[in-house]
Amino acid sequence: MNAVVIGVILMLGLTLARVNVIVAMTLSALVAGLTAGLGLTDTLNAFNAGLSGGAEIALSYAMLGAFAVAISKSGLTRILAAKLLQKVNDNSGKSENLLSYFILFIILVCAISSQNLVPVHIAFIPILIPPLIVVFNKLKLDRRAIACILTFGLATSYMVLPYGFGGIYLYSILHKNLVDNGLEIINTQVPMAMIIPACGMLFGLLIAVFFSYKKRRIYKQDEENAVNVIIEHPKKVLIVGVTAVLASLLAQNVSGSMILGGLVGVMIFSLFGVVKWEQNSDVFSKGVAMMAMIGFIMISAQGFAAVMKATGDVGSLVQSAALIIDGNKPLAAALILFVGLLITMGIGSSFSTVPIIATLFVPLCLELDFSIMATAALVGTAGALGDAGSPASDSTLGPTSGLNVDGQHDHIWDSVVPTFIHFNIPLLIFGWIAAMLL
Repeated sequence: MNAVVIGVILMLGLTLARVNVIVAMTLSALVAGLTAGLGLTDTLNAFNAGLSGGAEIALSYAMLGAFAVAISKSGLTRILAAKLLQKVNDNSGKSENLLSYFILFIILVCAISSQNLVPVHIAFIPILIPPLIVVFNKLKLDRRAIACILTFGLATSYMVLPYGFGGIYLYSILHKNLVDNGLEIINTQVPMAMIIPACGMLFGLLIAVFFSYKKRRIYKQDEENAVNVIIEHPKKVLIVGVTAVLASLLAQNVSGSMILGGLVGVMIFSLFGVVKWEQNSDVFSKGVAMMAMIGFIMISAQGFAAVMKATGDVGSLVQSAALIIDGNKPLAAALILFVGLLITMGIGSSFSTVPIIATLFVPLCLELDFSIMATAALVGTAGALGDAGSPASDSTLGPTSGLNVDGQHDHIWDSVVPTFIHFNIPLLIFGWIAAMLL
């Protein structure tokens, strides 16, 4: 039995059974390591060695959480929510539907921009989404649709737009690993090869928004009273708030550090007196509490990925697939994509998956006489598969962090399952079509 397959399937099964994601990944890593014959000591050593890889990410998320709490304490979020809520109250019927779709469109634009135009990744979610929860509740928007919109923006844009994180994925990671493994392709061909798979993501988004989750969903309105709190000096709050957000984005873009970006934002709120100095400790403690689960999941995911690599069964998984293929290109494309899905679901990051699967799949594609563009599409799609729909991916963890601020959005059933169904399944189909047509 392949240890990688066992580990990933066990992890997914436990999370679907509502076992805590951290516990599920830890147990699955132990089982996978023991199945591969590593022994308990070597499995734990590999797991512990991998944990350090998630420390910087976890601290970054904690700092962003502190920034989000500072924005909330300043009253900026309540000012924005109150203005939107007033518009909701002033509209009804068709105009209310138009307002709903307008808000969803703005969220989509922000999600795409966070990857390419202003590459802050998921940092915008704990800032933008929590103040809008009361508006979502008033409009009875299904948060699963919002989760799909956020995940689409976070994942699809880096798959096809070579700017920001897209430039890193398409040029620095995907193109580099394709060339390093013997594929003669120029970097500008890679985004072109990913257009058809990206269309699969768009198809899934349209199904989610206009069919699956179009029906109104009722949530508790416990937070509505918070909008009615009177804010002193609202103009000052708006000016300082906008300055803090812009300065945070600038600091992060210049330094490449989410930690510094969050710190700059918090300090601006404190320096201008919008958040009192004596509240700083409370701001950071609440920020850590808000983002702690995501941070620990990301740390655990690094440990899980390290064990998967240490088993050595990733290579044997591909070799087994090659034996089944026996020169059948349509079957080969399907198996390559399915194996990529399994690996990425376990690791939780397409950026971390590509170096692994490119080493294994590029020689296989060349041997089976796939075209250059088809090979790029297969490897790029296999890497992106599982990013949406993985319990350990920040493309699902990020949306959950914003939508679950009132405890009414379950990570697995409201973020992971909807995004898996609406993105991974179409991506499998459209990725296979791309391999056959290109």
